[in-house]
Amino acid sequence: MAELNGAPRAAVSQDEIFTIKELSEHLRVHPTTIYRLLRQGRLPGFRVGSNWRFNRAAIEQWEQTQASEIDIPIARGRRKRNAN
Repeated sequence: MAELNGAPRAAVSQDEIFTIKELSEHLRVHPTTIYRLLRQGRLPGFRVGSNWRFNRAAIEQWEQTQASEIDIPIARGRRKRNAN
């Protein structure tokens, strides 16, 4: 463990922790989407006071899990009519 002003602290660099803004940029989604996933319990995160933080390793593992759950995409919307 590293020490800061005589007090031990975890040796986690800031590059290993995301804020809401950083995670939304990383995932390329709106911050509201991050909050929705947190409310649904579908995204790994932890609170520091009133702010959410995300461990990079946990997010990368979550991304791999999400990618493995993707099935063949289902077409949505209207179908084109056949011009007979």
